[in-house]
Amino acid sequence: MNDMLKLGIPKGSLQNATIALFKRSGWKINVNGRSYFPEINDDRIECAICRAQEMSRYVENGTLDAGLTGKDWIAENQSDVHVVEDLVYSKVSARPARWVLAVPFDSPVKDISGLQGKKIATELVSYTRRYFAERNIDVEVEFSWGATEAKVVSGLADAIVEVTETGSTIKAHGLRIIHELMQTNTQLIVNHEAWKNPAKREKIEQISLLLKGALLGEKLVGLKMNVPQDKLETIIGLLPSLNAPTVAPLYNSDWFSVETVSETHVLRDLIPRLLKNGAEGIIEYPLNKVV
Repeated sequence: MNDMLKLGIPKGSLQNATIALFKRSGWKINVNGRSYFPEINDDRIECAICRAQEMSRYVENGTLDAGLTGKDWIAENQSDVHVVEDLVYSKVSARPARWVLAVPFDSPVKDISGLQGKKIATELVSYTRRYFAERNIDVEVEFSWGATEAKVVSGLADAIVEVTETGSTIKAHGLRIIHELMQTNTQLIVNHEAWKNPAKREKIEQISLLLKGALLGEKLVGLKMNVPQDKLETIIGLLPSLNAPTVAPLYNSDWFSVETVSETHVLRDLIPRLLKNGAEGIIEYPLNKVV
């Protein structure tokens, strides 16, 4: 039985973000020039790069054992794969992207039903056709090779279905979002037969655990400070924590060292409050992984 795991890395917009995530998780993936088979510092993994749009098909048919791709492309291909983990990250931010329906800003169309008999351009062709068919709305859906927003501006389509994270690019092209078809995020998927292989499953579960830990580590920071004994209960009452803060007495002193983990976005308000209530020597430090 071949226990080498064949792992697909998505080519394109997610490639750099995926390689960076693996690096924080403990795996260094080295892409050499135009090679589609990058090196990885794990002798139980073989990597291959392929388009996210095709990843689920290659995992389903066994060409790859596992891979990372979007929930949207699994739905587009209607692939029968096992989803190991949702990994919410993208080329821009750690939040799901949205596939939305957009029309020209001055279009009379207000909702999805107003597109009856109209033409829609998108890269997500099969899913979009099914979506409208399920709602008994007759539309013509054509494939867009790129620059999809321009199809409406140039009059080649009445509307588009496009992926966005913030909506800013769509708005910048003079379009208006009227409907959301789905939210998508990156998923770690595996072929059903590979999932039955104990050695491969163990490796995939290891990858899943550490990727999740690296993503969580991006959202959290460590926080350490010195606190006098008479202010200790007040400071602890202000602190967030995964379980409870770590408190240790300072040598030959009535002060304590207090350490905790916090979400990054709360620190701009938390640190001034800690200082105001008696904490000193506050240190913030990044976390590589939280498992």
